[in-house]
Amino acid sequence: MAAPAEHVETESTDPDPPETDQTEATETTRDPEASDSESADQDLDPDPDGDPDEDEPPEPKIRDTPEDIRLEAIANTVALHPSRDILVCGDVDGDIYAYSYSCTEGENRELWSSGHHLKSCRQVRFSEDGLKLYSVSRDKAVHMLDAERGQLVTRIRGAHGAPINSLLLVDENILATGDDGGTLKVWDMRKGTDIMDLKQHEDYISDIAVDQAKRILLTTSGDSTMGVFNIKRRRFELLSESQSGDLTSVALMKRGKKVVCGSSEGTIYIFNWNGFGATSDRFAIKAESVECIAPITDSIVCTASMDGYIRAVNLLPNRVLGCIGQHVGEPIEELAKSWDTRFLASSAHDQLIKFWDISSLPGTTVNEYRKRKKKDGRMKSLSKKAHGDNDFFSGLVEETEKKEDLEEEEEEEDSDSGSD
Repeated sequence: MAAPAEHVETESTDPDPPETDQTEATETTRDPEASDSESADQDLDPDPDGDPDEDEPPEPKIRDTPEDIRLEAIANTVALHPSRDILVCGDVDGDIYAYSYSCTEGENRELWSSGHHLKSCRQVRFSEDGLKLYSVSRDKAVHMLDAERGQLVTRIRGAHGAPINSLLLVDENILATGDDGGTLKVWDMRKGTDIMDLKQHEDYISDIAVDQAKRILLTTSGDSTMGVFNIKRRRFELLSESQSGDLTSVALMKRGKKVVCGSSEGTIYIFNWNGFGATSDRFAIKAESVECIAPITDSIVCTASMDGYIRAVNLLPNRVLGCIGQHVGEPIEELAKSWDTRFLASSAHDQLIKFWDISSLPGTTVNEYRKRKKKDGRMKSLSKKAHGDNDFFSGLVEETEKKEDLEEEEEEEDSDSGSD
């Protein structure tokens, strides 16, 4: 069903009429009796007011990261384009916004907005080619939009019996969705029908991942288990043992040999591939929670927490590498990595989309042995804004560093492997 076009915003390219009129007026008030020599004298006038260079705008300021994007409501989800400097976010009112972002100050631009969902938009994802955008909502609908214009292309009403919470694109035609009741569905978008409909979890499905072969789906749930589903055979395989808190996120690491799950109590659980029944390792990063995980390299992830901190974590050996940034005192909903692995974008309850420089993370190496802490005990800042530098909240630098120092000292008292 085609979407109405009234939600699509376009930027006007018409010149500013008052400015044009003023210029014309200035030109028409020149003295017609003035001699050519007088005109030449005016052109050569050293008066700064007459220097054409003075009328040129100052050089635009180039920042290390794009400016924050302020929203009208809290964004539950953020996704970055796979090949361009464009992001989309979905908010609690059901609206979806697309922005272009730039390190040139003042150059962030809203491209379009869409109000097709009736209730809170829970997750948005780009297709691999960046031409389509998929979204799911508390209104139980699945939408496919034209990513260039924000126009609705396909709507599946009543896709689930409960509000939809999570979304994964398996390939260009196959979509997986999980709802608040624990049901997983897999859709063939060419037909707009589901090819799998399984309820194995007792609580909401928080996240979904797929292996490189597009054969096995992994789900995390509020019932504290990870689910394993076979797409090719369209069947449920198994549930992991219950952990001590909600499992909030899931990602494949170490070239698909390890599966990592975040949890509501701040522990990262690690499973061996094909050893999904029980964890092989666990790592408590001493955060309030691990709400979401964004893989940066095969060994490094960024984690976001309810306490507002974004941490870089190396897995096996398990280390908290440092602080990427923070939304001070505000729970973070989601993280997204840019197509060139230069920036990390985060959405939080402060109604801001923030950008963090993660360009140095891929070159980070971690020694098997712990280094002795520096005398000042300071945790390493991994970006200029990590502890509020060059940021509105710069006054909280010391408080942040003290908290991170305590966390790192506690980590050193624990072993890397805490598996039972």
